[in-house]
Amino acid sequence: MCATKAHVSAFFYWAYPESDNETNRDAAPMSKSTPNPPLRPLHPDSSLISSKLEKMELETTEALILSLAPGRRDSLKTRSDGTILDGHHRIHVLRKRDVKVANLPREIIEKQKEE
Repeated sequence: MCATKAHVSAFFYWAYPESDNETNRDAAPMSKSTPNPPLRPLHPDSSLISSKLEKMELETTEALILSLAPGRRDSLKTRSDGTILDGHHRIHVLRKRDVKVANLPREIIEKQKEE
């Protein structure tokens, strides 16, 4: 699937919001357009695979953001509390690039209740 400039612009809206709140680099201003909590890693950064990080660091910021878009196979998946289930490496690289990742759209995966 080929990304258009319109798609890139749409996802940059979430990644680069206009905000004065710099107390938490991932803090999204709470509004109707950004109801998601800040992203939290499920695992510590020390558990990230260095070869995978190196591969992700070669990608452009735009490509990483688009790869996390909802509906894609490897989209950003989180719990409702912001815990990252899929997208750890890409989010890590984007944070290093000072992208405001809390505003990225995500797929919420609810925890299955044990019966």
